Amino acid sequence: MNLQQLHPDFAEEFLATPVYADRIWQDIPATRAFDELMREKIAAELAPVESVITSDHLVPGPAGEPDVSVRLYAPANHSVGLPALLWIHGGGYVMGSMLGDDYMVKKMVEAVGCAVVSVDYRLAPEHPFPAPLEDCYAALNWLFSQSQTLQLDSTRIAIGGISAGGGLAAALALLARDRGEFALVFQMLLCPMIDDNNSTPSSHRITDQRTWNRHCNINGWAAYLGQQGTDSPYAAAARATDLSGLPSAYIPVGSLDLFVDENAHYAERLEAAGVPVEFSVYPGGVHAFEFIYPLADVSARARDSHYRALKRALNIIA
Repeated sequence: MNLQQLHPDFAEEFLATPVYADRIWQDIPATRAFDELMREKIAAELAPVESVITSDHLVPGPAGEPDVSVRLYAPANHSVGLPALLWIHGGGYVMGSMLGDDYMVKKMVEAVGCAVVSVDYRLAPEHPFPAPLEDCYAALNWLFSQSQTLQLDSTRIAIGGISAGGGLAAALALLARDRGEFALVFQMLLCPMIDDNNSTPSSHRITDQRTWNRHCNINGWAAYLGQQGTDSPYAAAARATDLSGLPSAYIPVGSLDLFVDENAHYAERLEAAGVPVEFSVYPGGVHAFEFIYPLADVSARARDSHYRALKRALNIIA
């Protein structure tokens, strides 16, 4: 990665980031704890969100599996018939949590004016594919089945996530289409982790240990796919041969993100399959920069773009 190409809004902060990426695999539980602390530190430096209310729920899990924890977010002054987003946190399939994304989701709800259900899916390597995806499907099933009780509009439900969460959202869109139980209106895929081949130029180019890099990606996919591996397109959305009939998609990514090539290719294939796509590349952006460096001006502009895309998809008039 050419460090001179870093966006100046956060270049100094990035260069001061502790080297951590390759250490993830030495002790995954310790890395998870460190990741949560870092997220808490970032949130503590930001203004609190007072205009969003939350409630926690335990929803029926996949058949024969544990129940799934979700958190419902809504504007404090919400009305009946809110549109909703099922949000899936990132973390390379091995890290992250519903609680870790709490501040991010509150800001999203505040900005967009929709409800959000955030899902605390099981993590690899303890729970490889398909457990995380089926947890997300169970949460989506609950969201649709309880929409009337929750005073939500079941005709305006979207899915979204970041990084591995974006990969799960892309796979969930495929799974929902093929099972035919739900009608989704939108998939918000923020720098999604969707291709386990690790063969694109950008996947080879990003090796810096201050960001999610090639070594991390190879290990993350190995953890998620398990020792036996799998050929299922639901495990890695880029494998899917038929992308027709999917909900419209929004895919933003930084130019210094190892996922930029696979994301561009997926966007091209969606468009070729007749799926409306909004794809954008942020020059100088590293992986998930808009949330890792939230005070940077370019990060604020990127988040605003995400929120506008979600508003348009959910037909929310500001």
